[in-house]
This record gives sequence, C-alpha cells and structure tokens, in this order.
Amino acid sequence: MTEQKLPRVVLVGPPGAGKSTVGQALGEVLRCGVVDSDTLLERDNAMSCGELFTLLGEPEFRRREETYVARALDSDGVVSLGGGAVLSAATRRLLADHTVVYLRVSAEEGTRRTAHLATRPVLAAADGGDPRERYQEILAQRETLYRGVATHVVDADGRTPRHTVAEVLALIGVHDDQHDPDSGEGAHL
Repeated sequence: MTEQKLPRVVLVGPPGAGKSTVGQALGEVLRCGVVDSDTLLERDNAMSCGELFTLLGEPEFRRREETYVARALDSDGVVSLGGGAVLSAATRRLLADHTVVYLRVSAEEGTRRTAHLATRPVLAAADGGDPRERYQEILAQRETLYRGVATHVVDADGRTPRHTVAEVLALIGVHDDQHDPDSGEGAHL
C-alpha cells in the first residue's frame, strides 16, 4: 500500500486574499508544485470560473468544485482553493487532515484588490450596489468556515506577498534566510 501524499500547505480565503500569488511564491521557495483548484476547473471546462458559475448556477458549480478540490488535495505541493470552496461541507471534511492557512483580508482591502474582478458573479453587487458591502457579505458568510478549516490564520491586509510568504513559511516550520522579508534577498516575491 502506498502512503497518501499530502500537500505541504493549503491556502484558503476570500477573493483577493492573495492565495494564487502566495501559492506560487511558496511553491518556488519550497521547490514543489502548485495546484490551484480554480485553474483545474477552468482548464477542464474551457471557461473561466465566473462563466462556469453563471452557466451552471452556484449549487452545481460548488458540486463540481468539490471534485477539483479533491483532485488538488492529492498533490504533495502547495494548494490554493477558490474563495467559496469552504462553503461545501464535503470540502471542509476533506481539509480536516491538512495544514490549512487562511489568508485573511478586510472588506476594504479585499474590495481594493478585486476592483478589477467585478465581472465575477459572486463579487457582483446587485443593482449597482456597493462592492464593499457585497464583499462584507461574503466575509460574514464565510469567516467562520475559513477559521473552522484553518490550522493557521495569516492577516494579509496591507502586506506584500513576500511578508505573507515569510509568515506562512514560519507557521509551517520552514525557515529560509534567503526569503526573510527583512533581508534584501527574495525581493521578487
């Protein structure tokens, strides 16, 4: 019997928290693969997650997403999940045996970071409403779920990806002087 592979770390958080950016940087530092469940979904369905969400509706989109999350978790590298993946009880159960880092951002920061993503159906404010209020609704709906699956919480508000990566590395027990945010090295992160 073969030993099950586990990701080194799984990143969760709302849109704009930095999961993809931080995930790529962690993969470089840890010299391992990076799997993004949204990327898998988009590649296999030949359309963006937003288009798929609109086409299928949220219940079917989330059901399909569960399959891609399970596939991503079969990796031994870094995994980043779509912002709404934690809405699924099945996904939350899958995360129980993993090191999960919740990248937390405020509604203000998340809105600022996702301003260019307003075409995503889940972020769209109804009837020309305030995008910040919609983002706050998303956080209110998911905060407990993110914290519930998280092994660690990292505050990513106003921080560079390099600082966030350094904190995640410290939390998972990896020290790398080359990528210390206080050194001159690793400035590309």
